[in-house]
Amino acid sequence: MFRIGVDVGGTNTDAVIMDGDTILAGVKSPTTEDVMGGVAESITKALEQSGVPKNQVSSVMIGTTHFVNAVVERRHMERTAAVRLCLPAAQCLPPMVDWPDDMRDAVGGKFWLAKGGHEFDGREISPLDMTELDTIAAEIGAAGINSIAISSVFSPVNDKMEKIAMERLKERLPQADFTLSSEIGRLGILERENAAIMNASLRGLSRKTVSAFGDALENVGLSCPYYITQNDGTLMNRDFVQAYPVLTFASGPTNSMRGASFLSGETDAIVVDVGGTTTDVGALVKGFPRQASTTVDVGGVRTNFRMPDVYSIALGGGTIIDGDGDAMTVGPRSVGYRILQEALVFGGETTTTTDVVVGLGLEDIGDVDKAKSIGGERLNRAKSKIDEMIVNAVERMRVSPAPIPILAVGGGSILMPDQVGDLKVIRPEHFSVANAVGAAIGQISGEVDRIFSLASITREDALAQARKEATEKAIAAGAQPDSIELLDQEDVPLAYLPGDATRIRLKVVGSMHD
Repeated sequence: MFRIGVDVGGTNTDAVIMDGDTILAGVKSPTTEDVMGGVAESITKALEQSGVPKNQVSSVMIGTTHFVNAVVERRHMERTAAVRLCLPAAQCLPPMVDWPDDMRDAVGGKFWLAKGGHEFDGREISPLDMTELDTIAAEIGAAGINSIAISSVFSPVNDKMEKIAMERLKERLPQADFTLSSEIGRLGILERENAAIMNASLRGLSRKTVSAFGDALENVGLSCPYYITQNDGTLMNRDFVQAYPVLTFASGPTNSMRGASFLSGETDAIVVDVGGTTTDVGALVKGFPRQASTTVDVGGVRTNFRMPDVYSIALGGGTIIDGDGDAMTVGPRSVGYRILQEALVFGGETTTTTDVVVGLGLEDIGDVDKAKSIGGERLNRAKSKIDEMIVNAVERMRVSPAPIPILAVGGGSILMPDQVGDLKVIRPEHFSVANAVGAAIGQISGEVDRIFSLASITREDALAQARKEATEKAIAAGAQPDSIELLDQEDVPLAYLPGDATRIRLKVVGSMHD
């Protein structure tokens, strides 16, 4: 059986068809305004190129920027009620206190504080007040809000109150959707709460998007299961993505990193993914993206859910070169998906980075004479600026002096030099569709990040409990139970907390159902 991987980028929608580890076809189509048109066109092209019968495709894996775009553009977000279980503690900084005004307005800015929450060791701050929750439910219902995010102090340690509060509110508001902060974010009440609110506000868009992907595949003639890629390089089924749309944030760069690792055979490397508009730089550790260890800003909001450590710069194949001499600028504007109409080598009037590499004889694309007409001095100055931007981005992601390789992928990777400082640049075969390959090879994951008190449980039992929770999450997301294996594990004693506390972070991965 065959698998199809699709990645929706800002400029192109890429698709590959794979038979095991063999790539049978890889194609690019311009990303359409409705997105689904580009997805259908890419899949159709790939099927035609490979000759694979539609009824022999076992699954389709799709990477999409739909949800992070909604946050950045403040569109398609639902009004959401934030309920924090904390009183009498944690009330000096209310929910959404650090949000940009337009972002807060996009989700309605409504919040309620209630009794509840736990200390770090699981002790109650105060018990839940059911009458108080009933009053909150009535006020949420009167406001006409159907999306609710519940957060509780130290819920990653003990999520019991969030679950009880959800059940109580659900009795009074049966039509509402609920997001629990303990299922998304890590320690840190404000950032975890922010992630939960953001997730809740995207639930409606998620249902529509997942349904639209299904319709697009049906129109192509495919009836197989489909999955959406998440930002740790693994997959989730349609039910899971409808529940946790924020986990797709930054899945594009992640797909590229996973694809680069697969295509090159390198498991520890720096990946530079050059698209039409931006360049994303990330680090591979054991074949998976290195995770960001700090809070991550999404659309101006601080969050702490799992995200890959990616640095992005405004440099791509369609980036506009403007000015001359010392006044020359490279970006941040780009012709994007209109490169085939606007770049000099394709008959346009705009000087782009692609024109620069063609003019210098580094690539043979389009009308070489038009690129050379830019002039030698201007071409060299522009290339010097491009190289400087790439070197700075790579050095920012480098955490050791070890001479690990740089994997250059993406359609715009013709901009990459053969060497960056002391690091060798590798362009693997099929580099231009590495993102779609990364989607196609995805596995299913489950992750836990919790504090355990070793005063009442042994370290081995705590690790076993964490692994059991992570395994259950992976199975819920669509993994085969007998294929699940441990990918990464760390436990860090927290000397500043009493009760022999330790923080355990653990991830498992498994193969998806055929």
